[in-house]
Amino acid sequence: MELHPVLLYLVYIVSALAMLGVFTAIYTAITRYNEFALVRAGNIAALLSFGGALLGFSLTVCVSIAVHATFVMFLVWGFAAMAVQIVVYAVVSRGIRGMNEAIEENNIAMGGLLGLISLSAGVVNAGCLT
Repeated sequence: MELHPVLLYLVYIVSALAMLGVFTAIYTAITRYNEFALVRAGNIAALLSFGGALLGFSLTVCVSIAVHATFVMFLVWGFAAMAVQIVVYAVVSRGIRGMNEAIEENNIAMGGLLGLISLSAGVVNAGCLT
């Protein structure tokens, strides 16, 4: 049974936004700092690092919607995108000494670096789906 295109759109948009919420909850739980509190306080480094992770995740979800015919594969690639972003954070935070502290201290360069690494990983991950 095929769904009407409008219903199919609604299923995908609601599912993608739900995955974005799940990703946000998981990602912010594993980082050593509170992104939302830091951003509320005007910390641009936290905004850049978290924003890069969100964009990297979202790009993979976007491509999975565009190139995979089944809803199940869309979900699989969405959860794989979450795993990639979490692994990237874990590797970078261990590989760059003092990164977490620098972001908490609003080191914009460090936040930008983590954000761009996360975004780059998402672009490569999305490219792997095509």
